[in-house]
Amino acid sequence: MSELVETAFAKLNLALHVREKMGDGYHRIETLFVFCEDGDQLTAEPADAVSLEIVGPFAAELQGQSNLVSDAAAALRKASGTHAGAKLHLTKNLPIGSGLGGGSADAAAALRLLNRLWGLNWPKEKLEPIARQLGSDVSPCLYSLPMRGEGRGDELAPVELGLADCPVLLINPRTALSTADVFAKWDEVDRGPLEAWPSGRNDLEQPASELAPLVPTILAWLSAQPGVESARMSGSGATCFALFDSERARNDAAEAVPREWWRLATRLR
Repeated sequence: MSELVETAFAKLNLALHVREKMGDGYHRIETLFVFCEDGDQLTAEPADAVSLEIVGPFAAELQGQSNLVSDAAAALRKASGTHAGAKLHLTKNLPIGSGLGGGSADAAAALRLLNRLWGLNWPKEKLEPIARQLGSDVSPCLYSLPMRGEGRGDELAPVELGLADCPVLLINPRTALSTADVFAKWDEVDRGPLEAWPSGRNDLEQPASELAPLVPTILAWLSAQPGVESARMSGSGATCFALFDSERARNDAAEAVPREWWRLATRLR
């Protein structure tokens, strides 16, 4: 069998409403997920055991740490009862701790990839319980389609937003943020439910800005670019994004991004 490839699609939160902190310490949220065409890339080929090599622009930040790709492989082996292995190769293109669901997207890509490599051919619905065990963001990343999330973000319902192929520009100030640290700074004010797109907000923008002061600067910069239809922060930050009315406008903005910031010009799936 030849090498198989999966993209771990970058996840964007078009809106993220934090409604309350629950008794178990988690937060009840309402969010809209969409996914970009680009992200990290994972390849696999048959092997006697499971191994993982990480390369790419942000690989160094993951060295010596536990990785959700390995966790996903172990969980799928256990659930399926297979003894097959895989030589996995992860190209880490997305910044770490950037609000793009990178680790969760990597885990979801591993489930999809190994499902094929090992000949399981399970439908995604059968993989979803494993995804849920790995983290609340892994479930939406498994499908990588526009969805509304409630509860911890893992109570999912597909939505039609009409945004497929929309040009988008992502910018990160090269600041990694801990999701837990950002949520800990939330002011516990319920600002109301999430209505239909394009309404909505990101209730974590203010606490993220306290930890990454460049977030407001980036949002203001994006909002000022010609052709921008909407500009927001994704997830718990610090990545911000803008949707554009044309690829030309997006490309012009991408060329003007200050070089000290990370950027990705892509489209929504």
